[in-house]
Amino acid sequence: MRPNRFYDVTRIGPVQVGTFNNGRGQTKHSVACTAPKCGFSTEYGDRSAAELAARTHRCV
Repeated sequence: MRPNRFYDVTRIGPVQVGTFNNGRGQTKHSVACTAPKCGFSTEYGDRSAAELAARTHRCV
């Protein structure tokens, strides 16, 4: 199985948003915080939802 290849990667504060195609050929959007010891990451089916999550994320 081929690894995920992210494209259209943007950074909003400490959070990165990237787009990829999953194994079923669907386009998904992944959000991950790069701050130390944060651990926030999730996937969305819509780019605008992923960017909203990135903008509103607050590290604990």
